[in-house]
Amino acid sequence: MRVDKNNYYLDIAESVLERSTCARRAFGAVIVKNDEIIATGYNGAPRGRKNCDDLGYCMREKLNIPRGERYEMCRSVHAEQNAIISAARKDIIDSTLYLVGKEVGKNKYVENAMPCMFCKRFIINAGIKKIVLRNTKEEYTEVLVEDFITNDDSLEGVFGY
Repeated sequence: MRVDKNNYYLDIAESVLERSTCARRAFGAVIVKNDEIIATGYNGAPRGRKNCDDLGYCMREKLNIPRGERYEMCRSVHAEQNAIISAARKDIIDSTLYLVGKEVGKNKYVENAMPCMFCKRFIINAGIKKIVLRNTKEEYTEVLVEDFITNDDSLEGVFGY
């Protein structure tokens, strides 16, 4: 049976996450416009810095920082950010970002995966139109970036997700 287009691009994002160097969660992102891959990204430390998997620990985990909080303590550039950095803005306006996350060492998809507050800002300013997030091997959630603008969670003072 032929895989649908969303799962096709999610499968590619899942392959991209295999390059992740995060000790906590591996993410892969693919930006697609007009059925053409524009850029990919995975989470890992900035070029030249030691990765969490090289250090053998995640600072956020070491400090018991809950999911969705204190991202300034994260060594990684997120997958979405790396994909956006790798593309010209004019090429990704009205594109779709496909995102897959897995718990490191558990071969389990990240539950309720969603870009963090920082990544939402990057995604909005990059002009990306939609995000497709993998829930299971076949199921996914589609989110319109416009929702990040109209439902501005940065005004709520609520952390995590």
